[in-house]
Amino acid sequence: MAKKPWSWPKEWTTPLLLSLAVHVGIVALLAFGMNFKWPLDHLPMQITVLSADEPDPDEPVEIVQAVTVDQAAVEQRVQEIRERERQQKLAEEQRQAELQRRAEEARKAREAEQARLREIQKQQEEERRRLEREKAQAQKEREEAEKAAAAAAERRKREEEAARKAEEERKRKEEEARKAEQERLRREREAQERAERERQIQEQLEREAAARQRARQQQVQSEVERYSALIRETVRRNWIVDDSMRGKECRLSITLARSGFVTSVSEGDGDRAVCDSARRAILRIGTLPMSQDPDVYEQMKNITFPFIAE
Repeated sequence: MAKKPWSWPKEWTTPLLLSLAVHVGIVALLAFGMNFKWPLDHLPMQITVLSADEPDPDEPVEIVQAVTVDQAAVEQRVQEIRERERQQKLAEEQRQAELQRRAEEARKAREAEQARLREIQKQQEEERRRLEREKAQAQKEREEAEKAAAAAAERRKREEEAARKAEEERKRKEEEARKAEQERLRREREAQERAERERQIQEQLEREAAARQRARQQQVQSEVERYSALIRETVRRNWIVDDSMRGKECRLSITLARSGFVTSVSEGDGDRAVCDSARRAILRIGTLPMSQDPDVYEQMKNITFPFIAE
């Protein structure tokens, strides 16, 4: 795998710039100082070299300065060490992940093998139970066959005994048949009488139920008419009628909640001004009189009224 080229880490940018600025400042000070003649006791690390060709002892030659350590090289080395440690840590994490993956695969393989063994055991148990059922069935059939053989022998013995008593048995059965027929006729008469009584009772119950239903319907209808009148009166009290609408009519369909709250009012069928005026009055009222009786509400939850402007 090709080695990734090294680059400056972002966190090194600010320290590097500061270091570079310090070095540039030092070089600038040195260059500035070389243009002036300083006392000799203020020139640290300065060496004067005399040339044989130029014997002037006052002419200074090259100043040897101390070599400073390159901070960039040090930081680069630190970065290389950190990168190597990071690569080692990454390799260790990958190794651990691989070990975990292999362990997980081994666990899944072990669970699959255990499931396969359980399935084999389940199949073996089912086969054992099937064999036991077949064995029990065979035993039961054998016992039933033995019982059938014994019953056949007993039957033959009874037939032989019955042959001797055949005539007496015939007479006895005829007598029993006669008595049974008389009993059947008696039960039929009782059943007919009981059915007739039940029919009469049922008819009476139906008549009573019909009477109650009619009474209930009349009661509900009376309540519907009463609350319809209350609704018309409530609307009339809250309806402002212009003289131009007198005698004109509009039919409005109103939808009411169980509490009497008006959930909707149709646009109406009739004179438009009367329809609009009555509709606004109903919506302004908001809640109209409504019975607490569920049957009355069922007939009045969607109701149509003719409204005549008086």
